[in-house]
Amino acid sequence: MAKSLTLEQIIEAVNQLTEEDRQYLVHTLARQSAKQNRRITELRGSGKEIWRGCDAQEYVNSERDSWES
Repeated sequence: MAKSLTLEQIIEAVNQLTEEDRQYLVHTLARQSAKQNRRITELRGSGKEIWRGCDAQEYVNSERDSWES
């Protein structure tokens, strides 16, 4: 079974790489990230717990009032 590394351990290991290897790593990670395109609709419902119990009109009114202050 493979040992899990902490983020700090990974950063330490990356700092020991040559500049060329670091550039290769960054390029590879960027390429992988670009392949993982997300749809905006995947965010639906994210953060809804923040607004739970908050009256929308009261919130809008308080924001508008803050503009005048």
